[in-house]
Parts: sequence; C-alpha cells; structure tokens
Amino acid sequence: MNLSQKSAKKSSADLDVAGIKKDFPILATKMNGKPLVYLDSAATSQKPIQVISAITKYYREYNANIHRGVYKISEMATEAYTDSKRKLANFIGANSIEEIVYVRNTTEAINLVALSWGDANVQKGDHILISEMEHHSNIVPWQILAKKKGAVLDYIKLDKDKAGLSEKSIAEQLEKRPAIVAITHVSNVLGSINDVKDLTKKAKKVGALVLVDGAQSAPHMPVNVKDIGCDFFALSGHKMLAPTGIGALYGKKDVLNSMPPLFGGGDMIKSVEFYSYTPNDLPWKFEAGTSNIEGGIGLGAAIDYLNSVGMSKIREHEKRLTLYGLEKLSKIKNVELFGYQKKGIEKRGGVISFSIKGIHPHDVAAVFDSYGIAIRAGHHCAMPLVKGIFKEGALSRISFYLYNEEKDVDAAVEAIYAVKKIFKVR
Repeated sequence: MNLSQKSAKKSSADLDVAGIKKDFPILATKMNGKPLVYLDSAATSQKPIQVISAITKYYREYNANIHRGVYKISEMATEAYTDSKRKLANFIGANSIEEIVYVRNTTEAINLVALSWGDANVQKGDHILISEMEHHSNIVPWQILAKKKGAVLDYIKLDKDKAGLSEKSIAEQLEKRPAIVAITHVSNVLGSINDVKDLTKKAKKVGALVLVDGAQSAPHMPVNVKDIGCDFFALSGHKMLAPTGIGALYGKKDVLNSMPPLFGGGDMIKSVEFYSYTPNDLPWKFEAGTSNIEGGIGLGAAIDYLNSVGMSKIREHEKRLTLYGLEKLSKIKNVELFGYQKKGIEKRGGVISFSIKGIHPHDVAAVFDSYGIAIRAGHHCAMPLVKGIFKEGALSRISFYLYNEEKDVDAAVEAIYAVKKIFKVR
C-alpha cells in the first residue's frame, strides 16, 4: 500500500499524513479550481484506494450471492463477507461474529433495537433514558417506541458549561430505573466524549440495558465493547473509510437471542413450513434477504487499513489537530466555539463547531466552498442540542480524520477571515 513504510518505523505517535493522503484519490482533486480540503469527516469519511480496490476486485473476480451457491465464487464471496465480520468483531472487542449484525448504518441499528428489543420488553409506564446531546437517530426511534408503548422518554441534561453531561442529572434520571439507556459515545456537534463505561456501570446497577451510539467513536479511537460493558453498540461503515450502506449492531449474544427477528425472508430463516418458520442462528436471524456484500467486503478492507495505521495513533493525531484548531480559532474576534475548550481536550473528539457573529452558517459554508474547503453547516441532525446551546439553531462545523493536517486548519482560518471580510464583520 502507499501508506509509507517510513511511517511504520516511527517510534512516535505521529502519522505520515503525506503518505496517507496518497491513498485517498479524492484528496488529489480540486473543488472550485482549488485543492480540496476535506473537513467534514463527521458526516462521512473519504475512501482509500485499498477499500475501492477490494470492492472492485469483488465485482470483477467473484461476484455472487452468499450462503447459497455451492460453487467457487459464491464460496469466495461468502468467506470474504464472513471474514469482514470477524475483523469487525476483533476491532470492537466482541466475542464472535454471532454478536455482529450487519445493517445499513447506525440509524438502522438503533431502530432495530427499539423495534425488536423495545417492542418486546418495554411496557406502559417504563422509562427510556437518552441525553440532550443525541443525534436525531438516537432520539426519534425512542420517541416512536415511547408513544407506541405508553412509556416515558427522559433526558440527561447538559452540564452548566453545555459541554458534557450533568452528573447530577445522570443520578436523578437513573433513580427512575429506566428500562434502557441509549447514549452517544461522542457528540457529532460538541465533540464531547462521554464516559460510557462509567454510565453503563451505573445503569446496570438499576437494571437498565445500555445502547451506545458509536458512530463518532469507532472510526476515531480504540473501542472495546466488553470493557464498556454495554449491551448494544451501533456504528456506520461510511464514517470509517468504508462504503455507504453498511453498518453494524453489536449485541450481547444472550440479549440478541432473546429478541424476535425484525424482518422476514431469505437468510433469516432456518426452515419454513406453510404456517410456521424457525429463525436462523445469530447473527443471520436479523439479516433478511440478500446482504450488502460489497459493503461488508469494503468494511473489512477499511478495518484492515485503520488497523495498519493504529487507532491509538489516529486518536492522538486528531487530538493534536483539534487542540491546534481550538488555539487558532479562539484568537479570532467574533468567533464563538462550542464544547470543551483546550483544557478539556482529553474529553473531546476531532470536531469543532463554531459560529461567526451575524453570519449564517450556510453563508459561511458557501464561502468555504469557494476556497475548496468542505465543511458542514446547519443543525447537524441534532436540532434539540443545537437550539439549546445556540439560539439561532445552526452552527458551522469542521471535523478531522487521519488524512487531515495542520495546514488544513490554517486554510479554514484563512477562510474565516475571508468570510468576515465579505460580510463586513470585524
């Protein structure tokens, strides 16, 4: 691979970003006539040539359906797809592939839990606990379930700094003995890293199951679900170098076994009679129909790539970039930053949301785009959170990954000054 051998020989945590960038074809392109600076990885990551090649190889050399054909290329496809589950199980510390259910994305994973486990277990008057910093994907499924079952949806409030979760609120809400606690590991708006291990421990003491939304953590830092102790962990492949349309739900084996299938059809059954059926073994009983084979294979290649770089190195790299970004942006007049600041860098992922006084984030993003810089603007699919921390209800956001470097931050700083000049903000 292009990933420099020189990088592997380094004893420090520094990444060979120049070598890494060579693995991402899109980063060599231009946007609006300028070199692309991609600062929107919290929305979706770019894909390395190794992932693109793995998918191409599947279609060129062994495209076939899995679990069905008794011929060579079908067996090759089945093995590659199954092997990707082994890789993911190892990547997040699951016991086996029986605990890895492939879905389309984090959203579908959370919905699967709400619709299957939730429908079977949540009763009228039960409490469901989430937090004020959740993505819509970890709010709406629980709203739907609560309404359907007559349950009560509660929220852990933000702390007084509106950066993390209030310990007082956590304690108060857990006293209600919720049936399930569903919490984000890393906020896609604030970048705040929640102590999900500690929260899981506290939730278990009151008998709650715990779901962790790992969409923003699994791509960026080491994750071990056994160490966290959660019952469910959801992630999206497209945020961790893999294709869109592939994600995963980790679930403890005994919990998954207790849950009814959500969809019916091919692959999720062991046998079918005219008036009955027997569901398949885990994890297939939750994977009805033809799977996203290319997505699974692509996810496996993405995990190989991330492992070759090292998740601890990626975390340290993003931490340094975020600290550099916070230092630079905090010096710009009329720019407000959200979430933990420099002293709280250990509790912050590679996300910086900001506002420029008097300028709408969409205008900010448009100017950035003219400079070849891709950022996100709006409510970031977290409307309650954004409205709660900023009355205008919309923010600009830059987010980092392993292919970003300090000069990308410098480009963003220059673009902010350009925005201020265009809109005559001092």
